[in-house]
Amino acid sequence: MAWIRVLNEEGADEVLQKIYARVKGSRGKVSNILAVHSLHPSAMAAHLDLYTAIMFGPSGLSREEREATATAVSAANRCPYCVAHHAEALQHYWKDRERVRNFVAQPHSASLPPRLRALVDYALKLTERPAEMEERDVETLRGHGLSDDDILLVNLIASYFNFVNRIALGLGVELSVSEISGYAY
Repeated sequence: MAWIRVLNEEGADEVLQKIYARVKGSRGKVSNILAVHSLHPSAMAAHLDLYTAIMFGPSGLSREEREATATAVSAANRCPYCVAHHAEALQHYWKDRERVRNFVAQPHSASLPPRLRALVDYALKLTERPAEMEERDVETLRGHGLSDDDILLVNLIASYFNFVNRIALGLGVELSVSEISGYAY
């Protein structure tokens, strides 16, 4: 599952069992990226809270836009674990496997509607060249109808996926075929 010890539900103390139950209740099952936090249950709970807030909370961004941003950042970071998970979620919205594959392969040049292109470009620049971010990058998003709340969320999603990609890559979090499906979108 990972390069570090992971406590499964059977080996979990009461605190960790409650967190595992909470994860299953909100997401449908426990992903390996959350299970890898099992040695630090409070971090697992905080991770779940952040993920839920930015990916499912109220916003002017659609779930499709959030998943496209997550997929683009994960593709740029070459994180197979997160790409597989979020490309599958994006497929739920696009219903076109070839389009999703092309987007994963070339998020910079994939054909996207203008607003989504602006979101993805912002997230990719923040991922690949963070020191080059400028106020005009935010102004571009405003020009596509995003509010400051929406812009903050795009930033949080891009930043979160840079963080979680490094957890997956740095701890060798493994992806299993059965793990990719069955989540609540």
